[in-house]
Amino acid sequence: MLRRVRILVVEDEAPVRHFLERGLREQGYAVDSTADGDDGLRLARAHAYDVAIFDVMLPGRDGLDVVRELRAGEDATPVILLTARDAVEDLVAGLDAGANDYIAKPFAFAELLARLRALLRRGSPAASVLQVGSLRIDLAARAVEREGVKIELTAREYSLLEYLARHAGHVVTRTMIAEHVWDTRYDTYSNVIDVYIRYLRRKIDDPFETRLIHTRRGVGYVLGEGR
Repeated sequence: MLRRVRILVVEDEAPVRHFLERGLREQGYAVDSTADGDDGLRLARAHAYDVAIFDVMLPGRDGLDVVRELRAGEDATPVILLTARDAVEDLVAGLDAGANDYIAKPFAFAELLARLRALLRRGSPAASVLQVGSLRIDLAARAVEREGVKIELTAREYSLLEYLARHAGHVVTRTMIAEHVWDTRYDTYSNVIDVYIRYLRRKIDDPFETRLIHTRRGVGYVLGEGR
């Protein structure tokens, strides 16, 4: 089973940490977070993250020490460092410690997302385009089109469609969708997944002759040209 992109955020300033958690989840990423450098190191060693974001100044081990520990253990997880210090020597120290990128506070969230996407593209040899029938998903640009028509999706709609496309031709259950798209356990009393499937159908299926999103009653959904 394919995972969602999972990101570790280690930031001791609660407002910044909560802002990053919320913003990244709204973009469809799964997020683990902590405020402590030692706990961040433990999480990084215990789980396979696609990217880790560390503040430099942390309780316990600081961000530079955590990155050095990871690299000493041959952990190649891409790392972005956040810091209020933007002197050249601080930038050099961060990169020399093994970080892949470095952003000075305050920063624009759009810039962080762009740097994050760049690291994910750099670290993944996988195909950058998913094609299901006439539906085309550009993973790098997070762009969708069908029969040459561009389709505008919200971040959540895009994450749901990408997950279906990565499992094209196979049934995905509501539990699988909840865990990988919503990053939570499936609530049998909630219809939020069905609601978002309807949103997708209005954009992906209704304007076109062939339906791609199919329901398997009592099981889940499948994306593909066959029924």
